[in-house]
Amino acid sequence: MRKDIKNKIIKFIEPNIGDFHAKRLNNLQNLRLEDVLKRKNPYLFKAKNLITASELVKSLLDAHLSSQEEGIFGGFLEELARFISKEFYGGKKSSAEGIDLEFEKGSIKYIVAIKSGPNWGNSQQINRMKDNFRKAKKILRTNSTVSNIVSVNGCCYGRDDNPDKGDYLKLCGQRFWEFISGDEKLYTEIIEPLGHKAKEKNDKFLSEYAKVSNRFTANFAKEYCSDDGSILWEKLVKFNSGKVKNTQLKF
Repeated sequence: MRKDIKNKIIKFIEPNIGDFHAKRLNNLQNLRLEDVLKRKNPYLFKAKNLITASELVKSLLDAHLSSQEEGIFGGFLEELARFISKEFYGGKKSSAEGIDLEFEKGSIKYIVAIKSGPNWGNSQQINRMKDNFRKAKKILRTNSTVSNIVSVNGCCYGRDDNPDKGDYLKLCGQRFWEFISGDEKLYTEIIEPLGHKAKEKNDKFLSEYAKVSNRFTANFAKEYCSDDGSILWEKLVKFNSGKVKNTQLKF
């Protein structure tokens, strides 16, 4: 990769990875125990035989934060992919629904739906993506002279060694980053700047995590544990899944 472009990518990553850490910390600080208890599956945690308030809260908190972080980081990687594509091929955000990136290489116009990893959706979600590809192609052919349009599902990490899906290509990991840059080594070169100030940011996060975990554990024990310390599973399930209004329905 040309040194000037590599420096541009690094300069894009370092401040923007800071935004990821800031959003991650902000989500943690604004989290409420009630929100976590409502969104996670109490039956699963009972089946795992979690018997102390601290381990139950930790499992709930970690599961919630993991899904939140995946979403935040996925958004960052999408922005990074667009930035890289712009530097190499003049790529841009598409105005078509469900299309995250479009650019041209030679006589081919590519429309790209970017996902974090290869196992991102069920059959219904994949069919929706394919439908978005069809609609975008129809619009592009009406509004431009480009006739050769290729649909791509780009995945920022992982593998799929059968990229030709018939009506679209699925390019994962190295294939995807090479596709938007022309550089087969890019997928490893971006890993180092992603760690910019990671320890410093993570130390702050862990300090806040300890406070939230301790506070949640105390509140959980007060509300969902008996006097002898046992978890009140029935009360927890009622809070998570019980009817709010006793509406009469006929089944």
